Amino acid sequence: MAAFVFFAGWDLLGVQGLNPERRLTSSTLFDLVKLSFGVVAGAGALVALVVAYRRQRVDEDGALREATRLHTERFTAAVSQLGHESAAVRLGGVHALAGLADDAPTTDLRQTCIDVLCAYLRLPYTAMAEIPSMAEIPSGSADDRHAYLALREVRHTVIRLIRDHLRLTPGHPHSWQGHHLDFTGVVFDGGDFNGAVFSSGAVDFSGAVFSSGAVRFSGAVFSGGAVGFDRAVFSGGAVGFRGAVFSGGTVDFNGARFSGGTVGFHGAAFAGGTVHFNGARFSGGTVHFVGAVFSGGAVDFTGAAFSGGRVRLTDGLFSGGTVDFDLVEFSGGAVDFNGAEFAGGTVRFTGGLFSGGTVGFHRAVFSGGADGFHGAEFAGGTVRFTGGLFSGGMVGFIGAVFSGSDVNFSGALGVAPSGLVPSGGHPLPPGVRLPQAWYSPTP
Repeated sequence: MAAFVFFAGWDLLGVQGLNPERRLTSSTLFDLVKLSFGVVAGAGALVALVVAYRRQRVDEDGALREATRLHTERFTAAVSQLGHESAAVRLGGVHALAGLADDAPTTDLRQTCIDVLCAYLRLPYTAMAEIPSMAEIPSGSADDRHAYLALREVRHTVIRLIRDHLRLTPGHPHSWQGHHLDFTGVVFDGGDFNGAVFSSGAVDFSGAVFSSGAVRFSGAVFSGGAVGFDRAVFSGGAVGFRGAVFSGGTVDFNGARFSGGTVGFHGAAFAGGTVHFNGARFSGGTVHFVGAVFSGGAVDFTGAAFSGGRVRLTDGLFSGGTVDFDLVEFSGGAVDFNGAEFAGGTVRFTGGLFSGGTVGFHRAVFSGGADGFHGAEFAGGTVRFTGGLFSGGMVGFIGAVFSGSDVNFSGALGVAPSGLVPSGGHPLPPGVRLPQAWYSPTP
């Protein structure tokens, strides 16, 4: 900096060179002495600065060691509380660990506290709904029932504390966004993640069991990172994603099993990122996407199997992005797209097998985008496009095989989908019923 200032001043003054002096005057000699002492003083100040910096680093390291020691002592005491017989003491331990995470001197120590809270949820646990009668709890006494309910309360408190910290903005000193949460194999019989923000880090619900109670993700925001529900089991109760926003990152339901209860995505917005249901099994219960908006990103049901229960995409809006039902098997139950609007993007059922159950597109509106049943096989069950409106975009059945399903377009209006109406008055594919206007040779 000094050199830069010197040469800048030299240039601004327009100096052409130095005027040599054969003899030093007293003033010049005095200036030279001052310069010498200034250089020495500057060097000394630099050395003092380095020494002060090193001393500051040593003091900071010492303070960090002391803070870590105190944290470890508090951590040991809090963890010991989690194993106490009294539920009240365990609750105190849960809150103490959450407070320790907030006060942790390093990110790694905060993650350790979070890991212990998640590990507590992963401990073996049986939901009350899976116990035929409370008499199966030893002695069946009221005390045993109260102990069970107290344990459940402690678990739900852990979930609530995690949710509260995920609601805080990333800049907040107590926010847990960006940290890893491991709920692998956890048994959920209730819990509240409403409004939680999953913006980064990894959140793992792989193999989790949602067996009873209500687990809510209403208004949750999935904007980054990875959230995994791989191989999760939804066998009872209600799991709600009402109004959730999927705008980035990846959310995986790969291989999940929906065999009972209700899973709701009412009014959810799929605006970006990727949501996978690859290989998921829908064999019972109800999965709702009623009023959901698919405006970007990708939602992938490739290889999923619908063999029972009900999946409702009623009144959904498909205006962008890609929704894939490629190679999906519909062998039972009911899948409803009734009243849905396909206004943009791509919805594909390529290579799907319709062998049973009911798939309904009643009153659906196809006004844009590309929607394809290319290569699909209609071998059984019922597929209804009754009352639909085909006013734009492309709906294709090229290469589709109609061998046994009841495919009904009665009352539909607009331009016939491609691949359904042969020219020259040839017969319709077996099992397909179209409006007379579509079968007419008129353009």
